[in-house]
Amino acid sequence: MQDDVRLFDSITDAKPDAAGCIAVSGSHGGLYAAAVASRAGLRAVILNDAGRGLNDAGIAGVRALADVGMAACAVDCMSAEIGSASDAAAHGIISYANPVAADLGITPGQTARAALDLLAHAPTPRDRLAEVPEARWDEDIDGTPVLCVDSASLITPDDAGRIIVTGSHGGLIGGNPARACKAQALYVSFSDAGRGKNDIGLTRLPALDARGIAAATLDCMSCEIGNAASALANGIVSAANRTARDLGLRVGMAHADALRAIIAATRG
Repeated sequence: MQDDVRLFDSITDAKPDAAGCIAVSGSHGGLYAAAVASRAGLRAVILNDAGRGLNDAGIAGVRALADVGMAACAVDCMSAEIGSASDAAAHGIISYANPVAADLGITPGQTARAALDLLAHAPTPRDRLAEVPEARWDEDIDGTPVLCVDSASLITPDDAGRIIVTGSHGGLIGGNPARACKAQALYVSFSDAGRGKNDIGLTRLPALDARGIAAATLDCMSCEIGNAASALANGIVSAANRTARDLGLRVGMAHADALRAIIAATRG
């Protein structure tokens, strides 16, 4: 692997010293993650397609990076575990390459290793994507404020005890249970990111169960990954941990109904 390749289980781990480098990240390829990659000054990036999902949200950011001249591609979620940069680098199979990456010869079906060899010739992006504002707000549901965050990175320890809807994937970042959620929340939801290799997109659920936190994943085809508003309005529960099931959540429920069930159960 080239000296200028960096591995980030989450693209939010990219620091200023990564500017000009090529990154392989376990993050999904949505708009928020792409903006983080661009603002970090990376020269090129490989992300996870997260099952592509509703409106191809899982690669929307990979596409957008072409607008600023940045080569980017995504690996198939069934070829590499989301949240694991090392698995993406070692076993990832490219499922989508934006036009800048395609001009370098990167095509679907190639290995991530082959793509990295080609990305060594990636041009310096001519611009950076606009910074994505911190998409964090409260939504009133039956008189209860529900915290909505497009990225779980926006959760803080002060959010303990809250009901939280995220746009993030449900895979453990780097396989680390400590990164399942930054707060001792009452409930938190994630995208199942197409479930993915080894059902990685559901792995935050048992980790949060161990902490007594109710958690669920939402079918990636029902709502856009990286978009908490979409998860709130349109999400369909695809999996729920024991703590969440004890509060009334069931697979196939509309997420809006699931949230009302949690609110009713906790009030009771």
